[in-house]
Formats: sequence, structure tokens, C-alpha cells
Amino acid sequence: MDEQDLEILKTIAEIGEASPKRIADETGTPKSTVHYRLQNLRDDGVIKNDLFEIEPEAIGLSVTVITEVMAEYKEGYHETVGEQLSAIDGVSNVFFTMGDTDFIVTAHLPNSSFVQDLVESYEAVDGVERTSSKFVISTIKQEPNPLRNYDIETLLELDLSPKT
Repeated sequence: MDEQDLEILKTIAEIGEASPKRIADETGTPKSTVHYRLQNLRDDGVIKNDLFEIEPEAIGLSVTVITEVMAEYKEGYHETVGEQLSAIDGVSNVFFTMGDTDFIVTAHLPNSSFVQDLVESYEAVDGVERTSSKFVISTIKQEPNPLRNYDIETLLELDLSPKT
């Protein structure tokens, strides 16, 4: 995978669609090249499906770190601290939670040597008091689409109409 492949993947992530024409317009890469490279990324297992979900390990992000972040309580801290945590390179998800832990943060890194820098970045955020990080040994389930977590019968029983 080269710089052009990464640019295509980043563009898909940013625009939320994988139209070769739109990617070509955004990147300046010819449409035929985009189409060819998308197919190669599928064949190589980088792109998992037609939703263009990326397999982190296939692009060299083989270390997943889950971190509990405890922060100093202040009015609005969940927004300010959460936004700063979200801006750190490698961070995939930031969840504001109830209980002893204020935030759960997940990150994908190329190798374990990046973990110290990641934790130091977390702890440099104003208001963060301490962190506790864990390495993922193996992923048992990771489903980005919550509808896939239910049988159709259960979905039909639930009140899933949009809340206004």
C-alpha cells in the first residue's frame, strides 16, 4: 500500500462514500486508477466489504489500545476533554461514560512503541488526572453496524422510530 492508496482510503473515510468519481474529484487521481486501486484494496483484504470498512491490521495498525481516562470534574468537561482526546492521532473512539471512569478511548497503532506517546498525549490533556490502558490480545467481536447485532424479530419488537 502506497501514499495514493492511503489518500483514497482517507478520502472515503472523510466523505463517507466510495464513488470512484467523487474520490477522483477529491484526490485528483484519475477515476480509472481509483477503480483499479479500490479493487486491489478489496483483493488484499484491506477493504472488508461494500461499505468500505477498513481492516486496521491490513494497513499496519495492528495494536489496539483501550484506555480508561479519569478527568477532573468541571462544568462542560465532558465536551472539552472529549474533544481534545478525539483530536489525538490514532484515536478511533471516545466514549463519555458513567461510573468511576469518565472516558473510554480506543486507538489503533502500528506497534507497541507508540503506546507511550499515546498515553503521554492523553495525560497532557488539561483536566485528565490519570489513565489506565490495556492492549487488545484478540478481537472476538467488533460490529460497526448495530443493526447486525439483532435478529429481525427483535428489531421488529423494538420501538426504533426516530425520536423527535
